[in-house]
Amino acid sequence: MLTAKEIMTKEVITVAPETNIVEAVQLLLEKRVNGLPVVDSQDQVKGIICQSDLIAQQEKFPIPPFITLLDGFIPLASYKNLEREVKKIAAISVKEAMTHNPVTVGPEAGLEEIATLMVSKNIHTLPVVDQGKLVGIIGKEDILRTLIPTN
Repeated sequence: MLTAKEIMTKEVITVAPETNIVEAVQLLLEKRVNGLPVVDSQDQVKGIICQSDLIAQQEKFPIPPFITLLDGFIPLASYKNLEREVKKIAAISVKEAMTHNPVTVGPEAGLEEIATLMVSKNIHTLPVVDQGKLVGIIGKEDILRTLIPTN
């Protein structure tokens, strides 16, 4: 069975948490990738910034629905979720828009495990981490390549 280390891309394009959003967008478009791992100076994964995180910036501000009870307002949306959405919409740096603590796999993870994670968690880009350090990345294209027979 194929493992992560056999199908991953080893030359990973990364960004730092301080990277400007515009720079991250340019990298995503120029390199034609869906996501970029966000790493610190020791190559430890701090998050991931994906196209969907950046598209969220174009959302309209979600107004939480509420009900009135005994002359008081009761919000039906969590303030924590609302605060997180507002921060993403107004983000200037990658750190403010990235998904923190992304799902990762180790180099020995099997193809079935990787595919299951991607489908069940709706993940397009999966960092490969070994002993806390980023060693590769797997995208859906890497999974698709395994379906092509090799001679």
